[in-house]
Amino acid sequence: MKEEKEKPGRQGILPFSSIRTTMLAVFSTLIVATLTFFYIISLNYTERTILNNSIDYTTRLIGQVNRDIDSYIDYMENISSLVAHSSDVQTYLMEGRNSGDPNLYRRIVTQFSTVLETRTDISNIAVLSGDGKSIINDGNDVLNENIPLYSVDWYREAEEEGSTCLTSSHVQNVIRDNYKWVITMSRGLENPDTGEIMGVFFIDLNYKALKDLCERNNIGSDYIYIIDPTGKIIYHPKQKLIYSSLKTELVDEVLECEDSFFLTDDEKNRRLYTISVSDKTGWSVVGVTDMAELMRGRSEAQRLYIVITAAFLVVTILLCVIFSSAITRPLERLKDSMKEAEKGKFEGIRVKEEGNNEIASLGKTFNIMIVRIRQLMEQNTYEQEQKRLSELKALQSQINPHFLYNTLDSIIWMAEGGKTKEVVLMTSSLARLLRQSISNEDELVSIKREVDYARSYLTIQKMRYQDKMEFEIHVEEEILEQQIIKLVLQPVVENAIYHGIKYKDGKGLIKITGVHRSGCINLTVYDNGKGMEPEVLEHIFDPKTGHKSKSGIGISNVQMRLQLYYGKEYGISYKSIPGEGTAATIRIPFAGGEAETIEK
Repeated sequence: MKEEKEKPGRQGILPFSSIRTTMLAVFSTLIVATLTFFYIISLNYTERTILNNSIDYTTRLIGQVNRDIDSYIDYMENISSLVAHSSDVQTYLMEGRNSGDPNLYRRIVTQFSTVLETRTDISNIAVLSGDGKSIINDGNDVLNENIPLYSVDWYREAEEEGSTCLTSSHVQNVIRDNYKWVITMSRGLENPDTGEIMGVFFIDLNYKALKDLCERNNIGSDYIYIIDPTGKIIYHPKQKLIYSSLKTELVDEVLECEDSFFLTDDEKNRRLYTISVSDKTGWSVVGVTDMAELMRGRSEAQRLYIVITAAFLVVTILLCVIFSSAITRPLERLKDSMKEAEKGKFEGIRVKEEGNNEIASLGKTFNIMIVRIRQLMEQNTYEQEQKRLSELKALQSQINPHFLYNTLDSIIWMAEGGKTKEVVLMTSSLARLLRQSISNEDELVSIKREVDYARSYLTIQKMRYQDKMEFEIHVEEEILEQQIIKLVLQPVVENAIYHGIKYKDGKGLIKITGVHRSGCINLTVYDNGKGMEPEVLEHIFDPKTGHKSKSGIGISNVQMRLQLYYGKEYGISYKSIPGEGTAATIRIPFAGGEAETIEK
């Protein structure tokens, strides 16, 4: 069956490794988006409110200006009506000074003088006719002979229509040497008998009067101007600039506007135009508001909104931090506990169970799992210990029959040869070997006893092979009483003899050294045998292909026992050069002790 390859997990939408960071990012984004939305809505609402308030205020203001102008024009029309229907004026226009009434002319002049004296807003008052019958002001002013009356628009319109006509602001030039900036109200005077127009009555309204009416209703730094239905500017606070074409106004836009206001499109100089049209005069009173000045309140509101939004943002983010911490703190504790469990540290691990939510349920399940893992580990440790002890007992009883037979056979032929000392030495070595192998003491023995066991084995092998091998033992005194598990040195020595020295031409050497280095004990078995090829050395700890001693104790078995007891960082390491020899080093931790030096 083919092994399925693990597919890489899909990356989440948010590339954050922390749930807390993800929550803060999501919450912060939502909060910022919401606050930005409300900020924009509030700012737009404020702008619309300011604009609408300004439109309402300006509309009321220019409406009042229009009403004031209408009232003023009504009053002036009353004056003109009185004059138009005056019997003296009618008689004068029909008969002139030859009417038979010597005081007629004087009465009209007196009436005009009284009007001029009582009304400072009237610059000129006059009755004109095409046949030269004219009375102007107090009678001392005369017509400008260079300006024919029929060439003057207001005169011609009044004579043709017979009704009241209003002009735009202009310089009056029909009176000699009396050139004032005025607005002329004129009307035709009818013959009561024939209904024909006999002449024209006009009043020149002082331009300042209209200016006062407009400035009385102040709109701050903004201004008001007035245009007639034809687009002529009747009043403007900068009238001279208008007439000199140094300044222009949006006259066509005002006349074409169907609403009561409009905004210009120029972003750099955006303005609000509010319009009020008089039903009486047809004049349009226009209020002009600078949007930059108007929206200064918007800027102040914007700063206030920014401060409020920033404060609210800080508070909400702090609450998000607290809230996310409250949610993720149990997860952090669970993650830390899992990391400890990942390192194999199961003792003392327990997640605090708080609440009844999913995270608390997860922590409770994790605690149950850890308890179960500890139980399984304890059970496994116990079983491994029992297995190791069983293996040790089996190893202790595995003295190879061939080795025992060959040793006894060697003792016999040495006895037959009369080699009494050799017989005693070999017999005593065999006795020590047998006694130690069948000992039922604890698994640990001193390095001294382990070295003695290896020495007894080497003594027997040296006597069997006679001149085939020599051995040396050099162990530092401070490590002799150190504890080591049984039967780890002898299998390594045996492996060196049968896979190194046995196939060497000439005499071989087995050298055992023991030293204390950097908190560790190193027991090295060196042989100058044939050595091992790299591919053989690579599989030396493989239970199936690795070396196995004649006693049946494999090097892989020794390695497994050492690492089970001391840890993976300890055990046997091999170095070998083909044709020159092999060195096997047993490395275990140093724990202290006292002993005597052992040498050959």
